[in-house]
Amino acid sequence: MEMNKRTPLYEAHVASGATMVPFGGWEMPVRYPTRILHEVGQVRNDVGIFDVSHMARLEFTGADSGRFLDTVLSVRASRLEHGQGRYHMICNEDGGIIDDAIVYNLEADRYLLVVNAGNADVDKEWLSLQKGRFIEREGGDVDYVDRTDEIAMIAVQGPNAVAMLGEMTNGETDAIGRFHAGEATLDGERILAARTGYTGEDGFEIMFDSSHAPTIWAMLIEAGATRCGLGARDALRLEAGLMLHGVDMTVENNPYEAGLRWTVRPNRSEYLMGEVLRKIRDAGTSQKIAGFEMRSRGIARHGHAISIDGEEVGVVTSGSHSPTLGSAIAMGYIDIEHAELGTGVQIDVRGKTVEAEVVPMPFYPHSY
Repeated sequence: MEMNKRTPLYEAHVASGATMVPFGGWEMPVRYPTRILHEVGQVRNDVGIFDVSHMARLEFTGADSGRFLDTVLSVRASRLEHGQGRYHMICNEDGGIIDDAIVYNLEADRYLLVVNAGNADVDKEWLSLQKGRFIEREGGDVDYVDRTDEIAMIAVQGPNAVAMLGEMTNGETDAIGRFHAGEATLDGERILAARTGYTGEDGFEIMFDSSHAPTIWAMLIEAGATRCGLGARDALRLEAGLMLHGVDMTVENNPYEAGLRWTVRPNRSEYLMGEVLRKIRDAGTSQKIAGFEMRSRGIARHGHAISIDGEEVGVVTSGSHSPTLGSAIAMGYIDIEHAELGTGVQIDVRGKTVEAEVVPMPFYPHSY
């Protein structure tokens, strides 16, 4: 049995009393002794930090690297400005979502692709297959290297995150715009600061040599940031209406039913999955992702059936009590004819019927 991997911050998590759990092939902190409610509150009101070093970082190089990525990603990577990033889908030939990811144009002929930890092996297998076909078809110059073990990544999130990191880097990160990345110096070490995140709050995901992870983690805590684990991260992303691959979307879903139409540019001639995605778009979908708020006592969870007057019309993908809103919320797929806002539904929560209503997402407005 293969052992779960450990990030460069594993010892720091254990020393802090974190509860460690397996996640995406890694041992990760789910919460600290401060508890999840406190961690969520700190991110919403101040600054929280997350170890996200488990997410895979793939570096593409070569004169045709941008052109290759254009053929397999749902956006045109080669058109990104230097330092610009873009959220997108990696789809298969059937239009199914293999993964969601962010691609950055770091410099001429050099791109960074950040993908989900649990999908890293599948993503690399798919990208290697497509790269081989691209080279055979067009004789292109492209290669990629997995930098996950070499580069650590910490998310710094919250309304005071930008100001805090700006102060720590002597203002070098102040000019970095949303979904852009730039270099800065933190305690004498060069970092790549990407202004993005997974909480609904402003902030950065900073990347740097893994050997410096414990020192930089400690510096952020000393500056006032609160340690946060996977439990807080999941609550925050659900409040913000952000989906988790493998839970809210899988390879069985396409971007249109998943509410991710805006991430897809299917009309590009070079995009290999463009034709199938255009057909899905034009035909329409029978279901769509929607938000739900409980109107009676109970918390909906992944896999719970959604019904109207005894007829099953959907399924919950994520659900939780919202620490910020003080109510129970969920997202899931529902038949398109029942997806109108305000529609009343019933959710089967372990044999108990819980009344709920279709509501807009995000549940908590993004601060950027």
